[in-house]
Amino acid sequence: MTSPTAVRTTVEASESVPPDLLRRPRWFVALFVTDMWERFSFYGMMAILFLFASAPTAHGGLGLTNADAGMLFGVYTAAIFLASLPGGWLGDRVFGSQRAALYGALVIVAGHLLMATPTKVTVFVGLLFIAVGTGLLKPNMASLLSGFYPRDATAERDAGFAVFYTSIQVSALVAPLVVGSLGEGVNWHLGFAVAAVGMGFGVWQYVRGSASFGEVGRRPEQPATEAERRRVLRVSGFSLAVVAAACIADGVAGTFTIRQVLLLVTVLSLVVPLWCFRTLLRKPQIAPADRARLRTYGWLFAASAVFWSLYVQGGSLLTQFARDSTDRAVLGVRLPASWFQSATPLAILLLAPTFAWLWVRFGQRIGAAVKFAVGITAMGAAMLLMALATEAAHGGARVSPFWLVGTYLLMGAGEAALAPVGMSVAAAVAPTGYLSQLVGVSWLAAALGASVGGGVLKSAGGRTPTPGLFLVLGAAALATGLGLLLAARPLRRRLGL
Repeated sequence: MTSPTAVRTTVEASESVPPDLLRRPRWFVALFVTDMWERFSFYGMMAILFLFASAPTAHGGLGLTNADAGMLFGVYTAAIFLASLPGGWLGDRVFGSQRAALYGALVIVAGHLLMATPTKVTVFVGLLFIAVGTGLLKPNMASLLSGFYPRDATAERDAGFAVFYTSIQVSALVAPLVVGSLGEGVNWHLGFAVAAVGMGFGVWQYVRGSASFGEVGRRPEQPATEAERRRVLRVSGFSLAVVAAACIADGVAGTFTIRQVLLLVTVLSLVVPLWCFRTLLRKPQIAPADRARLRTYGWLFAASAVFWSLYVQGGSLLTQFARDSTDRAVLGVRLPASWFQSATPLAILLLAPTFAWLWVRFGQRIGAAVKFAVGITAMGAAMLLMALATEAAHGGARVSPFWLVGTYLLMGAGEAALAPVGMSVAAAVAPTGYLSQLVGVSWLAAALGASVGGGVLKSAGGRTPTPGLFLVLGAAALATGLGLLLAARPLRRRLGL
């Protein structure tokens, strides 16, 4: 992590510039607006990905079954979060956070442009590019933001991340409306092209505002030696070659399925974080106190995976419900199915400032575990509400859109409580020199959740799920929230947060 002296110097320099957004300094505004445009491209594409994948080829889609489209959505989402780990390593050890974030943004632009090209090959290559670019950009953006706060400024950092998190929601609110209208109503690839334009604005804003970053993230904190770089390159190249050879052989044999890719991603999402934690804990330069905090953080990592396994249903399972089981006629106009996803960011926009105020108000009186419990409990309530909605839709009836709106709003409340705190906690417990890497590891919880959640539609056979499935999902979330509340005091003591 950047030294306190460097942080003070940077913050003092930034405070000499007139603040703008919510009376924040210019470096904050630059990061905020950059992330806002990046999230516009991301959530716009996510709003129509399942619908595009499951649409018949005659209508410009990929022609996948509902189950396969859901698994593709899960694989893609998990791949983004998996890519955060090497992305964080490159920021910490090779490029520095500033350059790593810029390179990731450029790769994302290329990915969206590829998806705007109407061929199946360019679509899948574009998805790969976006996953790699997002994995490079996201942990390093979080690292840059955290670098402006002293390590012991827990409440201020939590509040800063909460306000910063609204950048995602401004875009996530607008993107499904814009991209969804173009994608569903005109042409799928036109929707992807608009996402590329949004990301292009993000790159422009980042370059324009980077002069205010000072020395924060300009250089890698612990530059990798030449031997380390060669070793990482050798291992990575070998691993990718093995995976590529297996996929090609499977394709030639005619046995390749998306389910196999989902299984591989799930295994990686489980094995990689365990390996990362083990590697960090064995490093001699990490102090015993930091090791204890890392071990304790593992419990929040597991709880986060439960949350994201349910959250990912918003882009697949709930989108299918919007398309097939929801009465979308409002005032004589048939709403696109993708529009309902805007309810979640609307809830976060309304609630994130409130949570930021509450975390500062309570200060050290409540710990991260309680904040996590609030978020996961809200997610459990959303799943229970969907159980009632699917019961109302029994027999093929189309139900009121308010069922879905209420579910997405509860999901947004859960995300507003949990996600910003999750990033902040990862930054706070990271040992010196391993900030971006641990933020990348924290996103592996979302990868694990997305890969497990991506198989839910498969378990339902691609059909509208039964109320029993949502009851199980809701019960799992509520049980996790209760466990966190019961363990809140010892977790807080061991984390020091």
